Amino acid sequence: MVQVKNLTKEKLARGELALGVGLRNARTVDIGKAMATAGFDWLFIDMEHNAMGIDIATQIAVAGQDAGITPLVRVPGFEQHLAARALDGGAQGIVFPHVDDAETAAKLVSFCRYPPHGKRSMTGALAQLDFKSYPLEETADGVNEGTFVVMMLESPEAIANADKIAAVPGVDALLIGTNDLCFEMGIPGQFTHERVIEAYKTMIAACKVHGKHPGMGGVYTLDQMKIYTDLGVRLILSGSDFAFMMNGAKAQSAGIRSLV
Repeated sequence: MVQVKNLTKEKLARGELALGVGLRNARTVDIGKAMATAGFDWLFIDMEHNAMGIDIATQIAVAGQDAGITPLVRVPGFEQHLAARALDGGAQGIVFPHVDDAETAAKLVSFCRYPPHGKRSMTGALAQLDFKSYPLEETADGVNEGTFVVMMLESPEAIANADKIAAVPGVDALLIGTNDLCFEMGIPGQFTHERVIEAYKTMIAACKVHGKHPGMGGVYTLDQMKIYTDLGVRLILSGSDFAFMMNGAKAQSAGIRSLV
């Protein structure tokens, strides 16, 4: 049987935290190994809020596999080719932003799963299989099992439909984009507002009912994050390369200036 190792899926299946890091500035393949050493489990290769193209994204994804960190690509839209090319190029999962209903989720899942679970087109050698050849049916089953599909909920409509979205076969996780959700609720930046907490409770409950994994993005201070980990969030976008660079750079420059 063909098996595709997906560290993030394995950790979540054990009930452990799976920590992701957003890639906004990184453009070289060593970022996967660096972030694995830093303690992260998955790369959030961001093609929505980023100028990164598919070539760089898939090179980082292939290197990430070899570094033992799960490469997930957030695509910028709902077009089939965006997800298909990322997966064919080496991504081990796709994150779809702004998913508001189950019908959209089902269509997006079909782009990421081989038949009979979807409509993904079979290509030649795959990086996820180390470019080894296997019988097609085994390839389809193994890659389907090793692919991680995430739907981002970023609006009140999406939260209202969380149970139906979580019920869609082939969806692995729901991840609240807290920043955009707050904006759409008319409470920008209020990440621990009672309405946001209730949204997380709704999403987490839907995930529990349907055996999916609850995720969080946009909340990055430890005290705020603890509110949601206590509720049961385990798939966590923990920050970005840009934020880490700026925080480290500012701390270093301020520290040095304090010496004089």
